[in-house]
Amino acid sequence: MDWKKYKRKFKEPKKKEEFNTEVINVTLKTILKKVENRDDLVVKEISIEDHCFTVMYISSIVDASSIQEKMIDPISDSETTTSVFKKLNKLEKINNQDQSLLLHELASGFAFLFNSLDENIIYKLPAFNAPERSITAPENETTILGPQDAFVESIETNMSLIRRRIRSTELKSKSFFLGTETKNSVSIVYLGNLANKENVDRVIVRLENVEYDGFIGMPVLKQLLEDNPFSPFPQFGITVRTDWAVNELLNGKILVLLNGSPEVAILPTTFMEMFMSPEDFYNRWTTATLLRTLRLFGFFVSILLTSTYVSVLTFHPAMLPPQLLSILADSRARVPFPPVLEVLIIELVIEILREAGSRMPTKIGQTIGIVGGIVIGTAAVEAGLASNILIVLVATTALLSFISPNFLMSNAIRLIRYLFIIAAGVLGMFGQMVTLAWLINHLSNLTSLGSPFISPVIPRKWSDLLNSVLRAPVKYMTKRPGISRAKKDLVKPLDEE
Repeated sequence: MDWKKYKRKFKEPKKKEEFNTEVINVTLKTILKKVENRDDLVVKEISIEDHCFTVMYISSIVDASSIQEKMIDPISDSETTTSVFKKLNKLEKINNQDQSLLLHELASGFAFLFNSLDENIIYKLPAFNAPERSITAPENETTILGPQDAFVESIETNMSLIRRRIRSTELKSKSFFLGTETKNSVSIVYLGNLANKENVDRVIVRLENVEYDGFIGMPVLKQLLEDNPFSPFPQFGITVRTDWAVNELLNGKILVLLNGSPEVAILPTTFMEMFMSPEDFYNRWTTATLLRTLRLFGFFVSILLTSTYVSVLTFHPAMLPPQLLSILADSRARVPFPPVLEVLIIELVIEILREAGSRMPTKIGQTIGIVGGIVIGTAAVEAGLASNILIVLVATTALLSFISPNFLMSNAIRLIRYLFIIAAGVLGMFGQMVTLAWLINHLSNLTSLGSPFISPVIPRKWSDLLNSVLRAPVKYMTKRPGISRAKKDLVKPLDEE
């Protein structure tokens, strides 16, 4: 997808205010009308010389002691209004602030001071102090080697984790407020001297085009930014590991951070990067290459193994050696279902066990998954509902589907496997090949932020092959990936055209 087509697909948004102005001269009465029926809203009135000073804040998200020290005590300890204003000089003073922005700041942890002498002058104090989770080791992307800190739900903490590792003035960030109701804080982070400016412009345009009530997590926002929302494959990377996020920044990638979500989106990404792990760079290049080959091989085995079982037994039994065919015939002697139905039943049972195990407490979930799989598998074979060979094949494909370090890619593999099974049950090996051709064609047409998803295969970039299935020694990995490499002939940003 070139830049001109991209501009037609994602049009430049009309310039609009971040917050709609409802009242130019904000008064205490207009604010109180907007924030009524809030149990955690604190409004304190302090009278000095027949003049009233009103402090307003939301108690559940602020540090009350800071407000008491810097805003309330200076007023209470004063005898004249003149001395009050002298003590408040350290606070930020605003004039004629629009109402929607003030309400947003109130909900973001600011405390405001109104006075009856001049309603157009308002003092504000940043006092946000909501509880947040401490930095812990990643639970979903564990590695034996490397750093063991992960992102948390605070966007400020996440930015500090990144800046602690990259102490460069080229580390750029741009913030947005997304969500018509939630006003989520979103930041894009990139290295100005390494990132492709065209990619940065594309991310900005897409974020400015987002219209949604609110976001409960980065995976939701990521779906609104992807090129093809109907594809089963994730088109952007996602991680909770700070070392992997920093490594992608050094490769010229762009990060998208969402306040309230520990996940960070990585743009753009490729199909092969879905099978890479941070530990690949901590291991020797020989070990990393072996593991990547195993993951990619596991992807194809996972989608083809059970469907091949269906097609061979249904349409092509002559393809098997007589001895193996005899073993399969004996194992299915008591099974009353055709192979395609038999496979679908067992696959669905595995999915139910996996889903049930993930919804239960950790210790119980592990027990349900292991014991349930053994008991149900053994009972199904003894009852003649499935062959013992199929149980082995389904268990193998279930394990291989989770071999990708990216959880969303694992979900896509499980879904694609059903398409291959149904195609094999209807058309046999021919159906498998047609589905495989569709899969390759779909991946070839898929893009990530306008860049080819299956790069460096198509288009071929020889330097990128040193960090694909093969992970060359670090000494020879001197070039950044082609899809994120900065270009000399950059297209001007939309707002400069």
